[in-house]
Amino acid sequence: MMTNPDQIILWQYGLIKINATLAFTWGVMALLALVSYAVTRRMVVDPPMSKGQNLLEVIVFHVNLQIREISRQRPLRYLPLIGTLFLFILISNLLAIVPGYIPPTSSLSTTTALALCVFVAVPVYGIRQIGLWRYLKQYCRPTLFMLPFNIIGELSRTLALAVRLYGNIMSGVVIGAIFLSFVPFFFPILMQVLGLLTGTIQAYIFSVLTMVYIASAVPSSDDKDSKHPETGDTHE
Repeated sequence: MMTNPDQIILWQYGLIKINATLAFTWGVMALLALVSYAVTRRMVVDPPMSKGQNLLEVIVFHVNLQIREISRQRPLRYLPLIGTLFLFILISNLLAIVPGYIPPTSSLSTTTALALCVFVAVPVYGIRQIGLWRYLKQYCRPTLFMLPFNIIGELSRTLALAVRLYGNIMSGVVIGAIFLSFVPFFFPILMQVLGLLTGTIQAYIFSVLTMVYIASAVPSSDDKDSKHPETGDTHE
């Protein structure tokens, strides 16, 4: 049994290849887009609300809450990135219960792409909110001699994001495949449940770390008068 979706070639024409990583990634994106459209096309303000809208509002509520607690800033500006990362990783991992499916997050290429998105997002948010010069000055704190170390730290945490997610998901897939070959009934079910739990936790950790990295680049003092995401009250 192959556990690396990069090695499974589904279609090839000359040098152009579509492997399982690409196919499953597109599948997850299509699923998220279709479900989002189905849930939001008939959204209402007053009850009764559909189960899909209730679930979506619960997810948005808790993502906003986590962003607020970590950054002490308006969640709305970060919600599209953090929410998308969380949902993509979560659904990618939870679909592991589908026979024949291998999570694209068990491919280092996918986790590296996600980590690179975070690597680009951090300076983008930082520069937009505090300006280019002020953002670049942070790399020289507390002294100019710290510049190379801060740059190395920026690169190493990007690598850590990619390897952490890849290692946890890939190890779950491999261990599940090994036990399935020796004990084909009850024990693999327990491993599958454990894998789903691990996948959910990894989606949460990746999203939280992304927000931590962004918050570290953007001071929260410029947002003292922002409103609380749940109540709309001014944040004290």
